[in-house]
Amino acid sequence: MAAPEGAPSAGALLREWRRRRNLSQFELALRSAVSARHLSFLETGRARPSREMVLHLAERLDIPLRQRNRLLLAAGFAPVFNERSLDDAELAPIRLALERFLASHEPYPAVAVDRHWNVVTANRGIRYVNSGVAPELRTPPANALRIALHPKGLAPRISNLADWSGYLLARLRREIEATRDPELESLYEELVTYPGVTEHDPNDQAELSDIMLTHQLRLDDTQLELFCTITTFGTARDLTLAELTIIAFYPADVESADALAAGVLGER
Repeated sequence: MAAPEGAPSAGALLREWRRRRNLSQFELALRSAVSARHLSFLETGRARPSREMVLHLAERLDIPLRQRNRLLLAAGFAPVFNERSLDDAELAPIRLALERFLASHEPYPAVAVDRHWNVVTANRGIRYVNSGVAPELRTPPANALRIALHPKGLAPRISNLADWSGYLLARLRREIEATRDPELESLYEELVTYPGVTEHDPNDQAELSDIMLTHQLRLDDTQLELFCTITTFGTARDLTLAELTIIAFYPADVESADALAAGVLGER
């Protein structure tokens, strides 16, 4: 299978990813149990990598699955990682597990997003928190970061907007560095123009007084204080699953727990 005309060679892509990971040829060779000479030949095109070698080096370089497919194509091999819709029959058990997790997390907010932070599905806790967000921001494909930081989204109600936006943008920056995804880069450039948003990562402070950064959000007459966990499918070999992220929020105090219970469970 030939790579698209004008596309970078497999060697050029390997060199790009190696440099992106700040590794010398010698360091990558040690990690991969191949000679530095052979690695040099692969990068310059003097040697052609086998399919197994492409996947082996991609694993050592921690290349995202979507980009591993691109690397395989550049080397003349068929992609090995499929991409299915969550509505696909083969993913029914995953979809059911995801729905069960989101429902069992209620009344606390939880949302699943794709690689571009577009909302895939969310529970009633998220819908309750987002009830005051402008309809155009909630219309599919709704973007979770846009909802969080847009002036017509949650931003006016976030008490610690500078720190919270700094945290979100720092995470987005790391994803851009890992993937070089142009859509994420475009999203980042949009988000930094929003009023009150800062690029300062609160985790860069030398000393942090609190246990963890919380999401401080005013909802009606209640001040919510939430912390979050981020979960991914660690063994996924399907692109949809590998790029799916579940963000679950938990109350940091009794008042927040009570307010979410009253607001979400009270809707039944």
